[in-house]
Amino acid sequence: MNHRSHTVIDSPYGPLTLVAGGDRLVGLYMEGQRHRPPQETFGEREPQPYARGSVFARTHEQLEEYFAGARTRFDLPLGLAGTDFQRTVWQALLEIPYGETVSYGLLAARIGRPAASRAVGLANGRNPVGIIVPCHRVVGATGALTGYGGGLPRKQRLLAFERTGSAREQAS
Repeated sequence: MNHRSHTVIDSPYGPLTLVAGGDRLVGLYMEGQRHRPPQETFGEREPQPYARGSVFARTHEQLEEYFAGARTRFDLPLGLAGTDFQRTVWQALLEIPYGETVSYGLLAARIGRPAASRAVGLANGRNPVGIIVPCHRVVGATGALTGYGGGLPRKQRLLAFERTGSAREQAS
């Protein structure tokens, strides 16, 4: 297993804990997030998280661009650890365009498992790299906001932000 380390950055959605496994981002967790792994699994706090070219520096830069409305896709090396099914769902999340939503049922159909919308929802809830792997873009069949590990108010704010392009306004 790669050496793990972590850092915490500020965001319009509260503190975000970034976790690296070697040179890959393996976690992005919000404060109070459901299914957040125990702190001791994050490794030591990185003393120089913004060393040039580090995964933390690149992640921080891209998140700042995203929150400023200047980035709609992330280009980061990810290390998504989960079951084959979970990784398939998380990969499908990366294909949902910025500012758009899909239902759990549609996502299940997209991965070739149309009867698996509940399992897709469970995998979505275990996404280890929130925001960057946009699990917030998945909604109920009627378009209603359902379940989000970071809490429904954050999900609502993230979706509103992607539609308006201003995270700072959504923070008030």
